[in-house]
Amino acid sequence: MTGKPFTLRTAFILSIGISLLMNFLFLIMFFAGRDAVLPPDGERMRPGFSMTSLLSHALFNFLMAFFLYLINFKLLTTKSNSKLRLTVIIVSTLSATLLLSYIFSYIQIRINGFGPGDPKHFIRGSMFRDSFIAVIVLLSSQLMYLSNKQQQMLLENKTLLSENMRTRYEALKNQVDPHFLFNSLNTLNSLIKTDADKAREYVRQLSFVFRYTLQNKEIICLKDELNFTGAYCRLMQIRYGESLHFKTEINEKYNDYLIMPLSLQTLVENAIKHNVVSNKQPLLISILTNDDDFAVVSNPIQPKKESEKGEGIGLINLAERYRLMTQKQIIIDSSDGFFSIKVPLIKPEQSFNYLSNLQPSES
Repeated sequence: MTGKPFTLRTAFILSIGISLLMNFLFLIMFFAGRDAVLPPDGERMRPGFSMTSLLSHALFNFLMAFFLYLINFKLLTTKSNSKLRLTVIIVSTLSATLLLSYIFSYIQIRINGFGPGDPKHFIRGSMFRDSFIAVIVLLSSQLMYLSNKQQQMLLENKTLLSENMRTRYEALKNQVDPHFLFNSLNTLNSLIKTDADKAREYVRQLSFVFRYTLQNKEIICLKDELNFTGAYCRLMQIRYGESLHFKTEINEKYNDYLIMPLSLQTLVENAIKHNVVSNKQPLLISILTNDDDFAVVSNPIQPKKESEKGEGIGLINLAERYRLMTQKQIIIDSSDGFFSIKVPLIKPEQSFNYLSNLQPSES
């Protein structure tokens, strides 16, 4: 139960349910044509069972439950220590039960016209019945409160995770690595002086890269991500020349599968940043898919003596984004001299489920 469960409407409906439950026996006796009130100790407490008796019992059972629910709902919505609040609720409910039961009993006595010796027995019976109603109200109110609290916590956690993931996603999307920007401009400056055609190609690919990072999409098809990653790879190839090579082997059936934007580019950037790229030791980065619905980026391990320092969102945050959005893990493997990272691909028909994780829930 979400939103505002402790309302007059809820109290009204629950009170009707309790009234029907408590008067079920009276309804059976009414339709069977028997007396519903048995004489205590052989006295004359035997006013025949009538519609007036039935309605009066139902009405006062309803009023008792309704007032007790109002008291419980009011106290449950107050901000106080949980133990103190529970104590106040129990004391208030029992006190109100005794007072209301006494008042309603005398009203019913007047309605049913019991004799002088009957009120004592009737009041005791009414208080026993009303105490049972009070227990039902207390237990049901607490169950509603605990259920609502649990659902509110789940909603808050989901919203928190969604906002956390969205914040990280926006940070990654809007990130322009200063080192990448400065290196790109320096490369472009050199190309303008030496190779105008390459310079124009470089500007075209660089424009495509930055335009892609500005799009407002949470997930994108693998084909589009590969086009972007290919543009980034061409920029790196122009910069590093024959020292850097790429190999792409993508099964066409995965073209429409979905992936988080900048995933593959982040992994390619990570490989270049932490490995030697030189004429003596060229670096080959492979981008492929496997039959387990993963995109894989791998490279031979050629560690630099001193890895480049970077403060951007990298591999750790990429893994966290996937965990939050898809509840899946990226797989990192370093063996046989190769370092590979497997990124889970999302089937097109499952995209709605993952997109809904990004939408903050309304509480």
